Amino acid sequence: MKRFAWLDAFLGRLVAEDVMVREQPAVPALAPARTISVDADHWGKLGQAAKNWGCRWVACWGEDRGEHFQVHTCFEKDRGYLLARTDVRRLTPILPSHAPYFAAADRAERHLQDLFGIVFGDHPDPRRWIRHQAWKDSEYPLRKDFPLAGHPQPQTPADNDYKFLFAQGSGVYEIPVGPVHASIIEPGHFRFQAVGETVLHLEERLGYVHKGTEKLAEGRDAAGLARLAARVSGDSTVTHGWAACMAMEKAAGLEVPTRALVLRAIMAERERIANHLGDIGAICNDVSFSFAFYQFSRLRELWQRINLEIFGHRLLMDRVIPGGVTVDLVPEAIAAQRAQIRAVRPQLDRLMDIINTSPTVEDRLIGTGKLSHEVAAEFGALGYVGRASGVDLDVRRDSPYAPYDILTVSVPILHGGDVAARVRVRADEIRNSFVLIETLFDKLMPGPTCAPWVPPAPDSHGLGLIEGWRGETLAFVRFADDGRIARYYPRDPSLINWPLLEHLIQENIVPDFPVCNKSVNGSYSGNDL
Repeated sequence: MKRFAWLDAFLGRLVAEDVMVREQPAVPALAPARTISVDADHWGKLGQAAKNWGCRWVACWGEDRGEHFQVHTCFEKDRGYLLARTDVRRLTPILPSHAPYFAAADRAERHLQDLFGIVFGDHPDPRRWIRHQAWKDSEYPLRKDFPLAGHPQPQTPADNDYKFLFAQGSGVYEIPVGPVHASIIEPGHFRFQAVGETVLHLEERLGYVHKGTEKLAEGRDAAGLARLAARVSGDSTVTHGWAACMAMEKAAGLEVPTRALVLRAIMAERERIANHLGDIGAICNDVSFSFAFYQFSRLRELWQRINLEIFGHRLLMDRVIPGGVTVDLVPEAIAAQRAQIRAVRPQLDRLMDIINTSPTVEDRLIGTGKLSHEVAAEFGALGYVGRASGVDLDVRRDSPYAPYDILTVSVPILHGGDVAARVRVRADEIRNSFVLIETLFDKLMPGPTCAPWVPPAPDSHGLGLIEGWRGETLAFVRFADDGRIARYYPRDPSLINWPLLEHLIQENIVPDFPVCNKSVNGSYSGNDL
């Protein structure tokens, strides 16, 4: 299907509905997206029309442009991306909401509300999301006049007035979990309403590890932003680093050497494999199948030791830099990785056979945490969460970027929608990544691994889209007049997938929450920014 065959008809429909919309000239730095500007008063009509047209909501973010705020929303349909922009006056920053039409827009718009002070007048849930009492109601940290350090209080007031759903009825009781957990995972609060052991409703409260990432980016040089991006979510350091570098490189018109792009892809696939190995083991651990937990943890550990030996870092952090990569592969390193794949491949198959033929494991995983295709599609579920529920989406295949544009990317799609399906998708993705890495070794031609960084023109901006191990990952970057960062926004897949946990846990028993949660494995850090 031609990527933008739908867009001309969509724009025609907007005009017919008296929506003030203008298509902007093509900007290579924003590819694969086309760009339109929309009058602020008609922003809500845009959201409604996009919903009716079958678009998928991808992300939204804001910028302080002086006398006005610029709001961006990204949509996708038929493998084509549309970036819509509108401007709102600083003195009266009021916009219609897209949340009535796209459930995935809910928390992102509340993020803008808390950090910019933009009011979405018809938003169905205007409660604070990120604020958590850390600054005054009249303070908005992403405005340019707000200092990086803020105005620290001697003691932050307790965030005890957040109005969770109040449960009523015979036999209904409430279970608060978190935000501080018994294990080493990051903080998040989960409020259950249940009858007996059956979960009726779950509500999440996140934002406890808000780090000010977007504010920290302002004023950094390109190399400094790459380091910051690599820490948006530590388990996705290659993904976020690559997305940010892609956005910056597009903005600067910088051509990355072919060898560097192949090396980035090898590292991205190694990151995917390591995390999937760890997740499968952790899911098994949550149903007390310790044998599989030990074995998958062993494989992940050996996989990451090779990362350290060959690339210099277990998690591959800071290996992706503007213009290329910091590390090259010698023939011996390639041979070591080929040998590791040959060793792990049969072990993975044998372990999956054990999992799939274990009655006790099947009893805990099959039918547990089922996410219907309809709900997954409604939210635009990403990565293994979406694929296990029949959502067929992968940026490497659908909007291919180098070097995936010369590769055949197989995408496993299942329809069970339960924890068992999410385990199977992970295993299939590992197998596919083995093949991709072996193919990439064959594509690794001699050449430079980095191009010299050239500061972009003032006000240059770019968009990066990468298929990370959790799914589609977006980065937007704008440069200031001095060649430093004016705005950086990363959208981790977890922003989309976290709300789905609230849906798939319904009608399950409370003791199955850990395994349902792990099967989604949203990033707290990647979500909270």
